[in-house]
Amino acid sequence: MTPKQILARHDGALARRRPHEAGWADAYSHVLPSPGEAASLFDATAADAAEQLAASLLAELTPPWSRWFGLAPARAAADASPEQAAALEDVAGILQSHLDRSNFAVEMHQAFLDLVITGTGVMLVEEAPPGETSALRFSGVPVRTAILEEGASGRLDTVFREMRLTVAELLRRFPFAELPREIEREAAQTEGNPPRHRVIEAVWPDAGGHRYAAVLDLPEPALLAQGRFADAPFIAFRWLKAPGEIYGRGPVIKALPDIRTANRVVELVLKNASIAATGIWQAEDDGVLNPATVQLTPGAIIPKAPGSAGLTPLAAPGSFDVSQLVLNDLRARIRGALLADRLATPRDARMTATEVLERSAETARLLGATYGRLQSELLTPLVSRCLGILARRGEIPPVLLDHGAVALRYESPLARVQGRADAANTLLFLDAVARMGAAAQEVVDVPASARWLARTLGAPAEILVPVANPE
Repeated sequence: MTPKQILARHDGALARRRPHEAGWADAYSHVLPSPGEAASLFDATAADAAEQLAASLLAELTPPWSRWFGLAPARAAADASPEQAAALEDVAGILQSHLDRSNFAVEMHQAFLDLVITGTGVMLVEEAPPGETSALRFSGVPVRTAILEEGASGRLDTVFREMRLTVAELLRRFPFAELPREIEREAAQTEGNPPRHRVIEAVWPDAGGHRYAAVLDLPEPALLAQGRFADAPFIAFRWLKAPGEIYGRGPVIKALPDIRTANRVVELVLKNASIAATGIWQAEDDGVLNPATVQLTPGAIIPKAPGSAGLTPLAAPGSFDVSQLVLNDLRARIRGALLADRLATPRDARMTATEVLERSAETARLLGATYGRLQSELLTPLVSRCLGILARRGEIPPVLLDHGAVALRYESPLARVQGRADAANTLLFLDAVARMGAAAQEVVDVPASARWLARTLGAPAEILVPVANPE
């Protein structure tokens, strides 16, 4: 695409995003308000539940300092060599060490906050400069600054990002760009307050990879940089997608009517409490009492004319006790919509193993559809992009996840719930076979069963005896 085509496509995608912006701003003002908006927030139930849900997603999907993925040969264990499996384990360990030393946990939590509030999150994965502790650098891109388009694959594979940069920032960001002369002259004339120029970054799929371009928005648009990526650096993912829509819908958007109402009810309760504490008073205009100078303090003496009523309290029209019933119901619905009571750690420590398994199964049912979408739109592209960066740096050999030779396994706590269910069914089958006698046990390959259970339950490959290669 030419620079003019990129700007035109960006403006069209921006027009399609505008209907969502008002709802996003309302959700942020009630759940994650800016310092200027915090004064108008009276109920923090939604803010607390949204933060808990984002933290739970981080702990259940990509737990920090813990292995939440694995690499294994895609072929059957009997056909794969032990050396190949050990090499893939080493690759996964190297990637995990780079993730631990990077800012992944911090930025991923911010992206999950965006996901919970707006229903869409964007993560930027870049190669860190040489000399840093990790080869990976992550940036949680606010969804309000990203403009997305859905491709033929159903994923958000076209991303635009708008920035406002000075000439000095342009040269730092794009050191090899040739800036127009009028831009440099304008910057030289306004040294105290240099102007900021609109820059559009775009990434879109193209012939087995992704193209990148940065365009300076001028009457005659200028191309600042261009390139090609094997894997997209911007990774966009959604909580829930309605038919015909591009951007996702998050649990905060779903619960926004209750969040608004709860905030209003608490505001009215506080106003009613202030009236109950200080009261409403009336006074006769007797020429002696000046209401403007009256101070309702303990021990105060308020003058009044002889025979006048002076200062008398005005009775309140009624009680606002019903508000507590309404507020409790609203808060329960908000916490239920944001899964605060479902994903939180139970307070009762006397839980049996069956209760723990049932709770894990319930969590998997609640997040089943969302986890499947996040696995497809976030986790797989994220691991593939990180492996590509490390292979280009020479840290690992090239690993191709999309050619059928290497399988990506998910070992996060949420992914292991299904594995435990499969293992329980298999153990039930093996127990039933054992009760049928020696003749029935001959159909079961015990070593193969043990290896399958090890893979399903995420046991490390080091504890297994290597399979001997047939001669």
